[in-house]
Amino acid sequence: MSQPLDEAATARLSQADKVFTSDLSIDEFLLLESVGFVPLGLVMGTSVYHIGWQPQRRQQSQELQVLTGAMYTARENAMGRMQAEADALQADGIVGVRLEWRGHGVSAEHIEFIAVGTAVRFTKSPGQFRRPDGRAFSSHLSGEDLYKLAKTGYAPVAFVLGNCVYHVAAQGFLQTMQQMGQNVEMPQWTQAYYDAREIAMSRMQAEAERDQATGVVGVSFVASEWVWGAHTMEFYVSGTAVRKIGDAEPITPTPVLAF
Repeated sequence: MSQPLDEAATARLSQADKVFTSDLSIDEFLLLESVGFVPLGLVMGTSVYHIGWQPQRRQQSQELQVLTGAMYTARENAMGRMQAEADALQADGIVGVRLEWRGHGVSAEHIEFIAVGTAVRFTKSPGQFRRPDGRAFSSHLSGEDLYKLAKTGYAPVAFVLGNCVYHVAAQGFLQTMQQMGQNVEMPQWTQAYYDAREIAMSRMQAEAERDQATGVVGVSFVASEWVWGAHTMEFYVSGTAVRKIGDAEPITPTPVLAF
């Protein structure tokens, strides 16, 4: 996942000690500061990717590994470049990570993934919240959720994900005719969603195990149909891997001013 740091990013990050940038809300900023986290700067990564050709069998349900690999690699490229910026700032972590994508240009074969978050440092005990491999943690959790994690003795490890692009077999003419006007389950679609979900979930869990986490919190998933043709969809799942590093502390209400 390690990526070389871009020259333009190096120039921008060299000014981070003069003034920090952050997309944290005021409430998130104050809560994180109360437990010892200070923002260092906004960090980001991007990857514009060309998707290769994927052969398909119309009558067979199966994972489309070329498309799965393209979507996964583009995401990892963007995440790795964001991580490199955080490591360059000697950050302890990246909070509020957002990973988004968009079509690039006029071709459906071109996509761009963008990863953005706020690099932070833990001032009470520098290094305590870093990953077991010594790198900055990454988390998609809000500042409020990270505050609660820290108070209960847990530390985020890494933003982890899994995906699977899957082709659903087209049903035959006779089956289509039998279903007309009937309430009936479509078994090939049901099974395809089961299969794609389990593949994506197992890949996310494997990333958490690789990073020596004990669990994944804030898991969300999206099942999307894409522009690659009929009967093709992607199941994508992500969350923040966590580990226990200390004992729980009482969480006291923090007053917040509202205007």
